[in-house]
Amino acid sequence: MVSPLHILQQYWRHTSFRPMQEEIINAVLSGKDVLALLPTGGGKSICFQVPALMQDGVCLVISPLIALMKDQVANLVQKGIPAMAIHSGMPYPEVQQCLQQVAEGEIKFLYLSPERLETELFKDFLEYMQINLIAVDEAHCISQWGYDFRPPYLRIAQIRTLLPNVPVLALTASATPKVQEDIIDKLVFKQYSIFKQSFERPTLSYSVFLVDSKINKLLDILRKVPGSSIVYCKSRRLTKEVAQMLAMQQVSVNYYHAGLSEQERSERQMAWLQNKTRVMVCTNAFGMGIDKPGVRTVVHYDAPDCIENYYQEAGRAGRDGKKAFAVLLYTQEDIAYLQGLPQQRFPDELVIQQVYQALADYLQIPVGIGQYQYFDFDFGSFVKTFKLDLLQVINVLKVLEQEGHLSFNENIFLPAQVMFKAPQSLMEAYEESHPMLQPVIKCLLRTYQGILDNRVSINEKQIAKMAGLSFESVYKDLQQLHALGIIEYLPQKETPQIHFLTNRAPARFLHINKQHYASRKKLYTQRVEAMLQFMGSKKDCRSVYIAAYFGDNAVNKCGICDNCLHQKTSNLAPDEFNAIQEQLYALLPPEGMDTKQLLEKLTTIPKTKLWQVLNFLHAEHELAINEFGWIIKL
Repeated sequence: MVSPLHILQQYWRHTSFRPMQEEIINAVLSGKDVLALLPTGGGKSICFQVPALMQDGVCLVISPLIALMKDQVANLVQKGIPAMAIHSGMPYPEVQQCLQQVAEGEIKFLYLSPERLETELFKDFLEYMQINLIAVDEAHCISQWGYDFRPPYLRIAQIRTLLPNVPVLALTASATPKVQEDIIDKLVFKQYSIFKQSFERPTLSYSVFLVDSKINKLLDILRKVPGSSIVYCKSRRLTKEVAQMLAMQQVSVNYYHAGLSEQERSERQMAWLQNKTRVMVCTNAFGMGIDKPGVRTVVHYDAPDCIENYYQEAGRAGRDGKKAFAVLLYTQEDIAYLQGLPQQRFPDELVIQQVYQALADYLQIPVGIGQYQYFDFDFGSFVKTFKLDLLQVINVLKVLEQEGHLSFNENIFLPAQVMFKAPQSLMEAYEESHPMLQPVIKCLLRTYQGILDNRVSINEKQIAKMAGLSFESVYKDLQQLHALGIIEYLPQKETPQIHFLTNRAPARFLHINKQHYASRKKLYTQRVEAMLQFMGSKKDCRSVYIAAYFGDNAVNKCGICDNCLHQKTSNLAPDEFNAIQEQLYALLPPEGMDTKQLLEKLTTIPKTKLWQVLNFLHAEHELAINEFGWIIKL
C-alpha cells in the first residue's frame, strides 16, 4: 500500500502534512471511528480524501452545504479524481445515473446531504456500493445542543446499521465539550479516537472596539492595514450600503450575499480570490470552503450571536501564518440587540402556529398532505401578503426545521433542463424545415445522453461555445424549440424552496417538543451571554477566552490581542509612554526604519519598555511592522 505522504504529494503537491492530519488519517486507516476538531483552514478535507484514495471503494461525504459540495467536487475532478455530488434540484434520472456510476466503481467520492441517505433510490443502490469511509462534515450539526442543529443529521446513524464495518470520520471546526459528547453518542461511535487541534492562533490579533461611527473606524483600519480583507455584516442590505460607502472613499470593494444569482456570487468571489477586489463586504453566506491564505483583516461590522460563528469567521484571516487582525466593532445599540435575540430566535408557540398556518395558506397545502414535496417560495411576497415580520418568519422557519417539519433552502439552484418531445424519426424533418435551429439541436443530441427519453440538465454556455453562438442566441433557440413542441425546456432558476418533511398538520396541533425547545433556548441564551462577555472584557486575553469556551485550557496568553497589549503597557505611566512615543516618532523618517537600527538609536530606553510601546502602536495600527522588521509610521 502506498503511504499517506505519497498520496499527498501525488495529488496535492505538498511535501508534508499540517499538524494532526497524518495522525487522523492513520486512525481512519486502522478502522477506528474518529472525531476531529480542526480550526477553520486546518485542512479537514485532506483527512478523509487521503485515506479514501488509499483504499478500494468510494467515500461518502455528508455535508449540508451545496456550494461547498460543488467546490470540493470541482477541486477533486481538476486533480483527476472522480467525484460527484447529489444535491437538491437534481432531476431523478441524473441522481439515478450518478448512483449507477458509484455502484459500478467509477467514482471515488460521493458528496450528498443527509436527507439523501433516506431516499428509497439511495437505499436501492447502497448494497451495490463498496463504501470505504463515511466522512461527516460540519458534524456539530448533529447536536441539538450546538449552534447549528440540523435534524436530518440524526439520520446518519441509521446508515451505520447497513454498513457496520465502515468507519466514520466526524469533522468540525467548533464544538464545545457538550457538543463533542453528543456527536460521539449520535453517530454511535464504538472504538474511536478524538483529535483536537489547539484553538490558539498565535499570529492572529483579536481586537474589540466600542465606537460611535463604525464606517469611520472601518476606513481607519483598511487604510492602516494593507492587504485583502473581509467585512461581515448581519444583513444583505447593510453589505450593499457599507460597500457603497467604502467605494466612495476609493476602496476596491464589492459585496456578497445569498440573494445574488449564482453567477454574480461566483464572479465576485473569484475577483476577490484573485485580488482584483481587495475588500469583500458580506453576510456569513461568504467564506465556507474558501481557503485564501493572505487575508490580513477580518472585520465584524456587527457582532455575531455566538463565539462559534465568530471564531470560524475571524479565523479566515492570516492562514498564511503571518500577522493578521480580527476586529469586532460594536455600539451600545448592538448590545441591546444581542440581549433581545433569545426571545426573537425562540418565539412563543402561538407565533409559530400563526406563521405555519400562513405558510400552508400561501403554498395552498391542505391538512394531511405535502410530505416530501418541494414548493417554490417567494420570501418577499409571503411576508408582504400576510403582513409578517421578516426576522420573525426566518426564526419560525428555523424552529420548524429543527422540529423536523420542513427544510428551507434559500440557495437552491435548479439548472436548465431539456427533454426532446418529438420522436427521433421526425428530427431530420424538423432540422430541414428550421435550418437556423440545427446547431443547437445537434449539440443537444451529441452532448447529452438520454435526452430523448428523460429530462437532463444542460449548460447553455457550453452549448453556445460548441455551436459558435452567443448565449442569448442559444437561449432564444431553446425557447423557440420549446414553442414548436420539439423539446421541453425549463430554464435555470434560483428559487428558494420549502421542502415539507411531514404532512401538513392543523396549526393548533403542530407538534413542538417543549422540553427540548426550552433547553435549546436556554443554551442559546448562554451562547449570546458568552459573546457579550467576550465583547465587554477589558482584562481577559481574547485567545485564552475563546479557547476555554471550546474546552481548550492549555492556551497561554497571546500577547498580541488588545487586552494583552493594554496590560503590557499598564505598568508604564502615561507620561512615560508618551515620552517614549515622542522619541520614537522623532527618530522615525517618513520612509521608515529597520527595527534593529531603531533599537540601537534608542539605547537610553529599556528594550522591554520600548517593545511594549512598539507592540501597542502596531496593534492600534499607528505603526506598521512588515515581515522584514521594517517600521513605518501610518
